[in-house]
Amino acid sequence: MVGRGFLPIKRVIDCPITALRFDDQIGTILRWAVARESRTVCVANVHMLIEAHSNPDFATVLHNADMVTPDGMPLVWMMRKTGARYQDRVAGMDILQALCEKAQKLGVSVYFLGSQPEILARMQERLLQEYPELQVAAMEPLPFRPLTEAEDKILVHKINESGAGLVFVSLGCPKQEKFMAQHKDKIQAVMLGLGGVFPVYAGIHKRAPRMVRDLGLEWLYRWLQEPRRLWRRYTETIPPFILLAFKQLLSSSSFGTPFHIRERYLGWRLE
Repeated sequence: MVGRGFLPIKRVIDCPITALRFDDQIGTILRWAVARESRTVCVANVHMLIEAHSNPDFATVLHNADMVTPDGMPLVWMMRKTGARYQDRVAGMDILQALCEKAQKLGVSVYFLGSQPEILARMQERLLQEYPELQVAAMEPLPFRPLTEAEDKILVHKINESGAGLVFVSLGCPKQEKFMAQHKDKIQAVMLGLGGVFPVYAGIHKRAPRMVRDLGLEWLYRWLQEPRRLWRRYTETIPPFILLAFKQLLSSSSFGTPFHIRERYLGWRLE
């Protein structure tokens, strides 16, 4: 039975991460989508958490999100260390594929927003092959510049009129998370920030093998594919994250104060 309730979270370097198994997070998103609730889902990795740590405004975006999934294995390891013993990874690519598979069975329409026309076209080809019954409301790129107020109103109206229950947003972090926060209660659908998932699903970039992902080395695999673009990001995020995570674990063990799962009202509870 499903009732109103709470979703548990764990804090990783002071960012709230939803402490539910993969299937439970997918089930929660789908319940919101069926009801066409205006919700925001952030898919968090090390880069996003360090961005939030150094930017209070962006930290507020994550704290106000309805769900923050642990995409990166370092986040999963931290959650397990701090009490969520059975936490598994809830990664962007897996979210996309699981939601598309289940959405076609539930009759939930999906909307793809952002990225580039070429990428969206390739995605559409693959979606037709893998999910032939999936209702795709639209696949719409956005300009690099900010939308005007009039353009934004037209976009919101278009998404709401489409009947989509899921809106996959690909604008890059932190732009996509800010976009979703700004459109909370305007777009009547579950918005999910999937960033780099679009080009991977389109076949332009390759996803790391399962063993590499499980070892937490997907960042290295991606860096080898795009060294010039990603080297600065990784050098500026991975060392600070290691330091902050170590301080969190040291503080917890030194003072004997366990990190508790704090429940926060978000809508549906799985029972």
